[in-house]
Amino acid sequence: MAENANNPTTATTDAESVTTIVAAVQEEMKPPQESSKEAPNKVDKTRLARIIVGSIAILTFLLSLPVLASIIWLLYMKGYDCESLLRLPKLQIGIGVALLFVFLISNLVVFLRAKAHALGLLVVMVPLILMLTVGLALVGAYKNESKAVIGSPTWLKDKVYNDNYWNYIKSCIYNSRMCDDLAARSLSLKSDDFSAKKLSPIEFGCCRPPVICEMEYVNATYWRRNDHLGVGSDGADDEDCDAWQNDEDVLCYDCMTCKDGFLKVIRNKWWRLGLFLVLMSLLLIVAHLLLFIATVWERFGGM
Repeated sequence: MAENANNPTTATTDAESVTTIVAAVQEEMKPPQESSKEAPNKVDKTRLARIIVGSIAILTFLLSLPVLASIIWLLYMKGYDCESLLRLPKLQIGIGVALLFVFLISNLVVFLRAKAHALGLLVVMVPLILMLTVGLALVGAYKNESKAVIGSPTWLKDKVYNDNYWNYIKSCIYNSRMCDDLAARSLSLKSDDFSAKKLSPIEFGCCRPPVICEMEYVNATYWRRNDHLGVGSDGADDEDCDAWQNDEDVLCYDCMTCKDGFLKVIRNKWWRLGLFLVLMSLLLIVAHLLLFIATVWERFGGM
């Protein structure tokens, strides 16, 4: 024993053994390096998922604001003159109320996305698809079926060109004194100046004879006939030329150009509304689908 204690080689070996054992114990007590790396990565993914969900939620809310603006316009803006004869103001109010429900449901689903994401997607998709369908009908996407859809191009054309409806419409246009106002604004205008004047579709079609008739301008509501009237190939121009009278109670209210002018004004308004419904419904559908996907991703920890 004394020999071992006095032997420096043996003492060194024992010290090295103790050091090795201590190092092994410390190594075992250390957490695995892979686990320490996975924890920050998981936290980063969860944070990224929350940021994405929050951004899409804000975007969806912002997309709903134009819908709210259109509701205010539809419910409070006065309709075009003589629209009431075609029951269009009722349609305008109905679409406004429907859009109010779309606005409320869309934002309610955004607010409750974490609690019922699948049910919320189903609930919001139903009114958005209906909104898309109505918009496509108003822009005339359904050529055969749109005749039964109030406000669609085919429906409007059918009503305006119907003599029973047109008798009421032309009386309404006459009572609006639109042609009288045009005459009052054009008293000092010569022929060239009047030709260069920008007229509304109704003023152009109802208050003056068709251009094809080649009548001589005297004033806004009085035109002198030439010997040859109308050279239209389908006879419609000749009928309009014959229908024109310098009587302020008649003018061209019975002309096809007058019907075309009124139809153009009404159709443009409802076509723009239909295009708005189509674009907004598509944008909101895409936004809610992305929000649903991002919410599911966040729920599973951003995996």
